[in-house]
Amino acid sequence: MRRSSSLALPALAVAALTLAGCSSASSEATSESGVPLIAEGKLTVCTNPPYEPFEFKEGDQIVGLDIDIVQEVANDLGVDLALVETGFDGIQSGAALNAGSCDLVASGITITEEREGKLDFSDPYFDANQGLLVPAGSSLDSLESLAGVTVGVQQATTGETFAADNGLTSVQFEDLGLQIQALKNGQVEAIINDIAVLGPYVNDSFVIGTQFETGEQYGLGVKTGNTALLDAVNGTLERIATDGTYDEIYARWITPAAS
Repeated sequence: MRRSSSLALPALAVAALTLAGCSSASSEATSESGVPLIAEGKLTVCTNPPYEPFEFKEGDQIVGLDIDIVQEVANDLGVDLALVETGFDGIQSGAALNAGSCDLVASGITITEEREGKLDFSDPYFDANQGLLVPAGSSLDSLESLAGVTVGVQQATTGETFAADNGLTSVQFEDLGLQIQALKNGQVEAIINDIAVLGPYVNDSFVIGTQFETGEQYGLGVKTGNTALLDAVNGTLERIATDGTYDEIYARWITPAAS
């Protein structure tokens, strides 16, 4: 994944963390700053591991770039962080937020016009492109080379959309882990997903065949109309972009193969 100047976040007043009155959230629980939350003293976040390096498990603990960022949001709100494993379709569709399962969704979610009609996105915090993971020695290294080839995609993702828009023959999988397994057992000849999440799987057996420049950006999501929490999230993103925290988080999780 290539970092670019677009990673710089728009400046937001730190005072935004205290804005609660304009929120449409109905929860009675609040953070120390007055932001409505679904549970007292907790920022509840829906996420969908495995999606390394953004959210994945080390033992029983979910870790990753997204997790470090939402921990910063929780810290600024003065509350604990609570993570809820949720299917990605429920995350990107806004269903998990609308059902009151969480306050915030963080799962490598590309900001799209369709999704913006279902939830409110934060400022972008990560630039992303699509990548092609193939077996070492494979000749698959371009969009043209995929003609007649079966590729694995993750359902409800922009990778799935990219494959469909380009007329590729694809098989859907519920998560990245199942995609990788299908490539290992020969069920598919290649897989398409965000380049940054494919980087950790580059080894003697698998390589990045090519990268597709799609200009995507990730955002965190809140329930439509929850302006108090959205302002708080954007305030944290602005802070970590300017005080060096984001650079530390990025360096901790993003591998050179995904840069």
